[in-house]
Amino acid sequence: MPTAASRLRAAPARVARVSRRATSRLRALPDFLIVGAQRAGSSSLFSYVCAHPRVAPPAHKEIHFFDNNSFRGLGWYRRYFPLRARMGDQVTGEASPYYLFHPAVPARVAETLPDVRLIAILRDPVERAYSGYQLARRRGDETLEFEEALAREDERLAGEEERILRDPRYLSPAHRRLSYRTRGLYAEQLERWYERFPREQLLVVRSEDLFADPDATLQTVFAFLGLEPWSQAEYPALNRRPYSSMSDAARATLAEAFAEPNRRLEALLGRELGWQGRPAESARYS
Repeated sequence: MPTAASRLRAAPARVARVSRRATSRLRALPDFLIVGAQRAGSSSLFSYVCAHPRVAPPAHKEIHFFDNNSFRGLGWYRRYFPLRARMGDQVTGEASPYYLFHPAVPARVAETLPDVRLIAILRDPVERAYSGYQLARRRGDETLEFEEALAREDERLAGEEERILRDPRYLSPAHRRLSYRTRGLYAEQLERWYERFPREQLLVVRSEDLFADPDATLQTVFAFLGLEPWSQAEYPALNRRPYSSMSDAARATLAEAFAEPNRRLEALLGRELGWQGRPAESARYS
C-alpha cells in the first residue's frame, strides 16, 4: 500500500497528467518523428535534436501512439506535446523506434500527419541484431542463446504481422522484442514508408555516421527540419552497455543473411552504406 511519503512524491506527476489531459486540444501535434531503428542510436539522436533552442520536446521520448496506442485517439496523443501558444517558432516531435518496423504505422502516420518530417537512423544490421538480443536478455524477454534465438525467429514471428494489421489493439511481444534479424531488413520497412510519403520527407542517416561525427550529422538533420545550424559542446552517447562478443558462427550467419537485403537497401537509397565486410564494433552497446 502506498505510503504518505510516496503519494506526496507522486503528486506533481499526477497534477501534470491531469493538466495535460485537460489541455490536450490546445497542444501541438509533432512536426517530426524519429521512426527507428531500434538499437541504432535513436535515443542519442533525439536528445541532440531536442537540445536545439528551436525544438520544444514532448513529455517523454517514446510515446508509441502510432504503433501501440492509435485506438486511443488524437486527444490522448496531443497531451504529450507542448501547448501551441507557448511554442512560437519552435517545432516539436517524438521518437518511437518501433514505428519503422511496425507494418501499420506508415498508413496511420500518413492519415494523421501527412506533412510530418521523418527521420530513420539505421545501424549495421548484424550489430543491431546482436544489440537487440542483448537488450532482450537484459530485460528478461529472452532465455535462448543467440544462435538458437536466430534459428527460431521465423517460428516465433509466424502470423504476427497479419494479427497486428487485423487488430489495432493487438500487441505482439515477439514481434516487438524478439525480432533480431527481421528488424534489420530495412529496405522492406522503408518501402512501406515510401509508399505513403514522398522521399523528400524521409531522411535516412547511418548510426555509424552519427557516432563518428555527431556534429556533421546533426547539421544535416537540422537543415532537413528547417532549423538553423546549432552545435553542442559535447555529444554523449546514451544507452551504452558493455556485453560479450558475438560468436564467429553467428556473425557469419547474419552476414550471409543480410548480404542481399543490404544490396537491396543500397539500391533503394542510391548510395553505399559500407556494412559488408565491416569489422566488428570495438565499442559495443545495447
